[in-house]
Amino acid sequence: MRASAYPAFTANAFQARLAYRNQVWAGMFGELVFIVARIAIWASVFGAVGTASVDGVTLPQMITYALLAGPVLYWDYSRLLKDVGTAVKSGDVAVYLLKPLHYPGYLLASHFGNFLFDLVAITLPVAAVVGFTAGLVAPASLFHGLAFLPFWALSFMMLFVLTTLLGLAAFWLMTTDSLDWFFNSIMTLLSGGLVPLWFFPGWLAAIAGHLPFAWVSYYPAAVYIGKLGVAETLLYFGIGLIWFAALLLCLIWLWGRARHRLIVQGG
Repeated sequence: MRASAYPAFTANAFQARLAYRNQVWAGMFGELVFIVARIAIWASVFGAVGTASVDGVTLPQMITYALLAGPVLYWDYSRLLKDVGTAVKSGDVAVYLLKPLHYPGYLLASHFGNFLFDLVAITLPVAAVVGFTAGLVAPASLFHGLAFLPFWALSFMMLFVLTTLLGLAAFWLMTTDSLDWFFNSIMTLLSGGLVPLWFFPGWLAAIAGHLPFAWVSYYPAAVYIGKLGVAETLLYFGIGLIWFAALLLCLIWLWGRARHRLIVQGG
């Protein structure tokens, strides 16, 4: 299938979400409640400490970090896991072997459409509400603002590859239900989406800061608020690219094994 066909999957996924307007309102409300709760927690922490900043980060910066590391960067990967699990369990995944397309490429195009829809219909309105009520800060500098964009793209691709790797395990486990809970627990702890790594104990921050999960939430948000200098930003972006390349190779290999299992053993 020509590469030009994949944007059609993105457009179809975006348009399909338009049909469920009640889910949009529910998602927006749920995201707003979630981010308001996080803001309240950090406001209480700063109030208890009684200082303008903690570890060099002010409350407005922490609110901005909470928004970026949460709704902006942390898209709904559970939908991807469920799609792969359902396709494997029902046997529908075999249909993709009959089509001139690459299944992981189809997943990327389709869920990029879901990501764009959530960004436009849910995340941006929530960000606007938070900005008008609690206040958000601008990037620490022009460099940090521009650097955030490739980090954001890397964040999306890193989470996609990690989720797809986990989803392909359904070819052997025949379900992704328990995997969703397992992966969510790891991401909650190690991605920095809930608690920034600079609040971790030194030994745990050193470990988590060099695992691929940190590139999903922590590094992009930390770069935006200026927690990383220019040299550190470039260094960790390079390390992130190395992690992404390694995981992508693992994904290609695992998809090959999954196809072989599906063709030879019939799943």
